[in-house]
Amino acid sequence: MIVTAGIDVGTSVVKAVVYSVDGAKTQCLAKRLDKLRQRDPLKLAEEAFYGLLDQAKLKKSDVAYVATTGEGESLSFHTGHFYSMTTHGRGAVELCPEARVVLDVGALHGRAIRVDARGKVMSYKMTSQCASGSGQFLENIARYLGVSQDEVGVLSKGAENPEKVSGICAVLAETDVINMVSRNVGAGNILKGIHLSMADRLAKLVKSVGAIEGDIFMSGGLALDAGLVAAMEEAVAKEKLAVKVRWHPDSIYAGAIGAALWGAFRHEKLARLADRAAA
Repeated sequence: MIVTAGIDVGTSVVKAVVYSVDGAKTQCLAKRLDKLRQRDPLKLAEEAFYGLLDQAKLKKSDVAYVATTGEGESLSFHTGHFYSMTTHGRGAVELCPEARVVLDVGALHGRAIRVDARGKVMSYKMTSQCASGSGQFLENIARYLGVSQDEVGVLSKGAENPEKVSGICAVLAETDVINMVSRNVGAGNILKGIHLSMADRLAKLVKSVGAIEGDIFMSGGLALDAGLVAAMEEAVAKEKLAVKVRWHPDSIYAGAIGAALWGAFRHEKLARLADRAAA
């Protein structure tokens, strides 16, 4: 058995996990999420790592491999770095073995990643940064409406008359929202309209990565937005994709989990090579 750590330094949140890996048997020993809030992301990632060690009652020397992903490549104590698409793919299959497309919706963009049963990336497509389909955009709209992040999904799911918003440009979408507020359109109907617009674009993105044999797994922070998940289910049906939309309470940790597991794989591979060289 070996212990590895995965640290995903994102645009707005640092996610970190510690895993034990014994062959095919894996177990999360500790996990932690920290919002940046204008703090230094690398310092925050370091605090998260040592905080996890305390939580799991481990020493740094107990960790065989510290794997980073996202913007974590500059961490001084990391062992190796993995591309985020690779880690989200592996983490998604760990959380949902049936997943064959990972829909990662983060602070700045959305991307669809087609994977095989091992979590290996087969193809991917990404939204443009200008598009109104990001977590940051939705957070800005919620703030404008005076709605907390915890309320967004509930309000959206309860809406009966959603209003359409622009799915091409965030600026145009924000203008649409301002006009809706001036017409006294309820927050729920506005949010549902935004979710449907985002979901339509994301469903087309999923379709563009190729044939889907398994399920769609939502990763990233917006995977926990019940309103967006419900809108994705509608959009997938509209695109006539015979698949299920899945998520997991640990969806936001998918990148960090994948980093930890790929770190274990690389550590074991390097150990085997060292043994052969010594033989």
